[in-house]
Amino acid sequence: MKQFLADFSKLIKFRLTFLVVFSASVTFLIGSKVPVDGITPDINWTNWLILIVGGFLVTSAANCFNEVIEVDLDKLMTRTKDRPMPAGHMTTGQGLVSGLVMGLVGTWLLGNYLNIVTGFLSVFSIFLYAFAYTPLKRKSPIAVFVGAIPGALPPLIGYVAAHGKIDQIAVILFLIQFVWQFPHFWAIAWVLDDDYKKAGFRLLPTTKRDKTSAFITFLSTLILIPVSLMPTFYGFGGYYIAGVSILGGLVFAALAFKMWINMDLVSARKVMFCSFFYLPIVQLVLLFDFIA
Repeated sequence: MKQFLADFSKLIKFRLTFLVVFSASVTFLIGSKVPVDGITPDINWTNWLILIVGGFLVTSAANCFNEVIEVDLDKLMTRTKDRPMPAGHMTTGQGLVSGLVMGLVGTWLLGNYLNIVTGFLSVFSIFLYAFAYTPLKRKSPIAVFVGAIPGALPPLIGYVAAHGKIDQIAVILFLIQFVWQFPHFWAIAWVLDDDYKKAGFRLLPTTKRDKTSAFITFLSTLILIPVSLMPTFYGFGGYYIAGVSILGGLVFAALAFKMWINMDLVSARKVMFCSFFYLPIVQLVLLFDFIA
């Protein structure tokens, strides 16, 4: 049983899935408090739980398909060779069936019990992540741009699940997570570059650890600052989110600047870990600012 749970956790990339669902659950709460015809609705906590379960299943399915496609590549990399399929604990057929079952059930929950737009966006995110981003990783650094789209859909999905439609707030929530992913992914790609090369992945902006890649990573953190201030600019965020966005953005950018200057793994790891904290803090503060 212990081995099964360990394998299942690796199959669905539990930590990544948790972060995705967390992002969607926060924006669901934001979408729940958007006034409709001048009336602020109550939060539907049953739908919130459906979103969490459905989102968990859909995200897990996308990760399953990703691992089925990359099973031979996962065998080459130190960080992935102990996943259940490359380790021989599970066949690709079992992985595929697991992904199909979770994807179908998750999409059904989201589309049937929440709304059809949420279900459609979930299916779109699965296909874009598994069948566009995944094969592109060995082709071109453009894979990061393509992958940033499904990676930024969770806050959009969460918001639409509650509010029922895509509006200005939904687009801004999407944009914040979309832009955040570039320094996040590039810092990870810098740290794991040696391992990624074993599988032929080309994820850094120039496909290698050089000054240009480091500078583009730094530039992306600067772009994130005004994008994260958009809730305040457009009137649904207040001073708290503005202050946190500026302070967090400057810390993020300072660490990326140091990475550009030093060109070392220590600096890249600091950028990577900063990215892990930046997004959930910004989203939680925005939620507080929005409903306060």
